[in-house]
Amino acid sequence: MKILVGSNNPVKIKSVEEAFSIYFDNLEVIGIDVNSGVSVQPVNDETFIGAQNRALRLKELNGKDKLNADLFVGIEGGIINIFEKWFAFGCMCVVDINGNVGFGTSPHFELPQNMVEKLLQGIELGVVMDEIMNESNTKQKHGAIGFFTNGVITRKELYIEGLKVALVPFLHKEMFFKLHLNQAKI
Repeated sequence: MKILVGSNNPVKIKSVEEAFSIYFDNLEVIGIDVNSGVSVQPVNDETFIGAQNRALRLKELNGKDKLNADLFVGIEGGIINIFEKWFAFGCMCVVDINGNVGFGTSPHFELPQNMVEKLLQGIELGVVMDEIMNESNTKQKHGAIGFFTNGVITRKELYIEGLKVALVPFLHKEMFFKLHLNQAKI
């Protein structure tokens, strides 16, 4: 099975490999950087839109460039306001060759207000974390979740759970999608 991931970030690619290998054999996972079409720091629904845009752009590239992929995965990190608090999370969108769509999210974790103010100004969480941690490119390593859990959860682990649940509609297609006789099994 060939899977395209809408990023060259090794954390996102490895997350897809680990999550999907639970359900599928003989995986080939390829990262292709595609534009999310949303802000660099997505807020609320924009996070879902960005993940879906990435997956759909990959599906479009697949048809145009004849890449022969089976699934297309968009992963978008964002923040969301729930219960009068701000949380960081990852949104995962999986699209198959037939255009069926499934969504999942990672666990959400609360952010401090001083960080949220910067994020709402459009500064990306990775940039804010680089400043706090005095490191560079933390989003391709342990990420904000690594910092806030004192290294107990990595960004890859956070994303794996969201990817597993994004596959739910594909594991029970008859409940989620209108199936056609010629639709390929995944």
